[in-house]
Amino acid sequence: METPLSTSGNLPPKPGGRAPLALSGLDFKLLRVFKAVVEAGGFSAAQNELNVGLAAISKQISDLEIRIGMRLCTRGREGFCLTEEGKQVYQASIDLFASVDSFRDKLSSAQNELIGDLSIGVIDNTVSDVNSPLVAALRTLNESAPKVRLRLHAAQLDEVERGVVEGRLIMGVVPVYQKREEFDYFALYEERSQAYCAAGHVLFAVPDSEMDANVLRQHQVVNHRYAVHGAKANFVDYDNVGASASQVEAVAMLILTGRFVGFLPQHYAEPLVREGKLRALRPDLINLSTPFNVILRHNSPRSPLVKAFAEALGVDLKVMA
Repeated sequence: METPLSTSGNLPPKPGGRAPLALSGLDFKLLRVFKAVVEAGGFSAAQNELNVGLAAISKQISDLEIRIGMRLCTRGREGFCLTEEGKQVYQASIDLFASVDSFRDKLSSAQNELIGDLSIGVIDNTVSDVNSPLVAALRTLNESAPKVRLRLHAAQLDEVERGVVEGRLIMGVVPVYQKREEFDYFALYEERSQAYCAAGHVLFAVPDSEMDANVLRQHQVVNHRYAVHGAKANFVDYDNVGASASQVEAVAMLILTGRFVGFLPQHYAEPLVREGKLRALRPDLINLSTPFNVILRHNSPRSPLVKAFAEALGVDLKVMA
């Protein structure tokens, strides 16, 4: 159905002294659509998140542009791209909905009821780690606060950190290689990693008794780019890096070629070891321990919802790592 906004033609010229926008329910709806489109990376990618068709999304973004008198994005053969005004409106929408969520949290706290969205960023390929309390904590929160909408985002470390900084994610559950001043860190659990080779590699049949802690230095290694673990230098010659990857699954694929050795989380590699596809190399000598922490934006308000989930995780927000 057409609206006065969608049929009013081209965007009006920017006036010199435009009156402040009085937000209505429609504006909130349009801004939520815009925010979802940006975070999905485009109109087509946002269809599943919004559960509406491409034409409806396009019209709503056009309505918003007409409503606020700005071109927010370009879309076409060259892809989706925010204008400078669009970047400002997107950041303002993050702040707006964070304020709305804060108000709702305080209201629900006064009513002794938790409601709202809980957006959490996690690192992919961690579900098999029995030391992680995340799945149990999600279950606990859903049982105790069924009106809370859980939004779980699996991504690479830098993407999770960026989401927390920008306010798109309330918290992250991440490995910590180097702390950043933008975050407050809270200890959660430790992940154990070992060095592996695959069937077909020259080390696969070599007994542990014939290897020492320097064995990896003699072979091509997969560099896990974001896992900048200081202790790796004790085992790896970085001049002998033969391949690189940014995700655990990609590292495993390269090791499985039989051409490289590399580090993998023990919980991830165990099924492949049982199948006879991988073999741990001197796990008694060559191993790494990586702390996983909850991260929150530094000095951000700790809402009742954040506190409830931290409690479910077994995290004391008064004790930073």
